[in-house]
Amino acid sequence: MIPQSQLLDFFVEVTDTLVDDFDLVEFLHALAAKAAVVSGAAAVGLVLTDHHDRVRYMASSNEDGKLLELLQIQNDDGPCLDAITNGWQVVNADLGEAGDRWPRFAPAARAMGFQSVHAFPMRVRTQTIGALNIFGTDSTRFHSDEVRVVQALADVATIAIIHERLRHEAELIATQLQNALTSRIVIEQAKGALARAQGITTSQAFDLIRTMARSTGRRLHDVAAAVVDDLDTSGG
Repeated sequence: MIPQSQLLDFFVEVTDTLVDDFDLVEFLHALAAKAAVVSGAAAVGLVLTDHHDRVRYMASSNEDGKLLELLQIQNDDGPCLDAITNGWQVVNADLGEAGDRWPRFAPAARAMGFQSVHAFPMRVRTQTIGALNIFGTDSTRFHSDEVRVVQALADVATIAIIHERLRHEAELIATQLQNALTSRIVIEQAKGALARAQGITTSQAFDLIRTMARSTGRRLHDVAAAVVDDLDTSGG
């Protein structure tokens, strides 16, 4: 974990982004990246439930984090699903000993080089709307104070989602989640199209899209949509 002296600055930086018109998709990707720094994880992923209670990939610190989340969702098996279904933390799980618990996810994650996993529920009162998931390439173990820090990150992500929407609670949470998931689909399309057009990786394409969004002050979704439109028009 990072030194305690840095934690306050870290949380101030995260919460300072919660302005009136913040970009939720960009915020969650940035939070996943920060969670990787805080935890020393090789990958971090974040999933949300949509308005039909289906678990959907939302953000990650890198492509491995995305693949691990999709692996769980597609196989209906893994720690993030346990955290969402039960509403409790999965901490210090050794994938080498988790074959019975997650028969499809555990061996596949180990084949990717991962050894440990932790999953933290994102809760709104009694409802769990998602999970923040930490993946390690070694047998990473969190102490109780470290568990509290990472759970606080999951709580910040939850606050971001319901930010300024408490007046209409359930309806607006569902709307925001669906909008965010729709934006994610457009962003994935733009990543793939830009990667093909420029002969780069999808991670590099995503970095370019994020840079364009930040430099122009536009939302990630809007830049991604423009990238797709431009490439379609140019035949790229």
